[in-house]
Amino acid sequence: MAEKTVNEIPRAVRDQYEKGIAALERSDLDCAIELLLSVTKAEPGFLAGRDALRKVGRKKAGQGGGLFKKLLITASSSPALAKARMTTESQPLEAMFVAEQAIANDPTSSLAHDIFSKAAVLAGLPRSAIMSLEVLRQESPADKDVSIRLSEAYTSIGQHDKAEAVIAALMTHHPNDAQLNEMAMNISASRTLSEGGYQNLADGTGNFRQALRNKDEAARLEQETRITKDAAQSENLIEQYLARLVTEPDNIKLLKNVAELYAQQKDYYRAIEYYNLIEEIPGAMDSILELARNDATVKRFNQVIAQLDPALEGYEQKKADVTGQRDEFVLSDCRARTEKYPTDKAIRFDLGIIYFNLGRLAEALPEFQQAENNPHKRLQAMHYSARCLAARNMNDMAARKLQTALKEKAAFDDERKELLYTLGCVLEKSGKLADAMNQFEQIYEVDMKFRDVASRVDAYHAAQG
Repeated sequence: MAEKTVNEIPRAVRDQYEKGIAALERSDLDCAIELLLSVTKAEPGFLAGRDALRKVGRKKAGQGGGLFKKLLITASSSPALAKARMTTESQPLEAMFVAEQAIANDPTSSLAHDIFSKAAVLAGLPRSAIMSLEVLRQESPADKDVSIRLSEAYTSIGQHDKAEAVIAALMTHHPNDAQLNEMAMNISASRTLSEGGYQNLADGTGNFRQALRNKDEAARLEQETRITKDAAQSENLIEQYLARLVTEPDNIKLLKNVAELYAQQKDYYRAIEYYNLIEEIPGAMDSILELARNDATVKRFNQVIAQLDPALEGYEQKKADVTGQRDEFVLSDCRARTEKYPTDKAIRFDLGIIYFNLGRLAEALPEFQQAENNPHKRLQAMHYSARCLAARNMNDMAARKLQTALKEKAAFDDERKELLYTLGCVLEKSGKLADAMNQFEQIYEVDMKFRDVASRVDAYHAAQG
């Protein structure tokens, strides 16, 4: 059975998945578990659905409930798990589902993860198996059987770096184990064959030129390998930090490091999850961490938009809905920051930009006017204030604002060119063509390729005869 992406599952299952994600985001965890369990039942190979279900389980477990509640859950699931273990080989998909139900209620259940990982391998779903094998390895890093199974799963999907890292870590617990030494050499050899293209030479289907390729291709492969190694290193760091967080749950630095690493991997959902954990610690969340979390949130929205399938029915509406949610989040976040830091004029500038881009000029203008008091944002704020005024046909006021800004901007850089260009447009709109052309000509004299000043100046002088 092949593992699937969101675009490869039926529409009805995708709708269930999206409802499950929505339930998770509003913290309706029981509903999210029910929906996502139905998704994994219908499509056992849908990785994103299973990953989301595991996240819900971890979040629900984090809400507590005590040892007694955990014992009740374990006791109620044990008979079903015992049956699933017996039928793993004959009915692997059914065993996976039973184990997944138990994991949703108790994400730390070693028995459920063990049954699930074995069943997933038998069902031909190695990436799904890896989800549980990683949990088992984190709980028992010296367990030889678990790490070997994990390494084999990584090897089966071509992730030789991760397979090597797993065996290398295991060898620190079993330094003189001949079997592990042999496995390490085999994985290294397999990786060399895979990355070097030598397998084709061995079976007679290739040649040395194909194996070596050209210099540019070699450079590309080297870069890809480096990226893979960086990703593997990040994974290893995350594993180390998560292991420490078990005993140091309020270690702000560890939480921050995990969040940043997930953001680097573009796993923004998990990054946000760990930034939120920081916020739960009294006094831990500062403005820099808030910005980092909110940046990850915006990137998550953009990621969802990019992943929408244009071929799907209702694509434009879904895209518009998610885009609207993103814009609303950005606006509400910036408003909240202006209330929290009322004297920070740079945030006022940011809020003005948001209003401006949304076309809400009447709300943007007072924000830019306040931002003019920030020396680092002053000229930009004056420029945008003028654009707001001009858009409302207050052209004389816009021109005065731009002229004041130009007096403060001596250097003839791109910022001065923008101010001159906007002033030219405002004067042209007011019917003052000669004055407008004077602004455009100042730019033309130093940079005739700036925007459309060349065509404007040429057309004006051609009209003059």
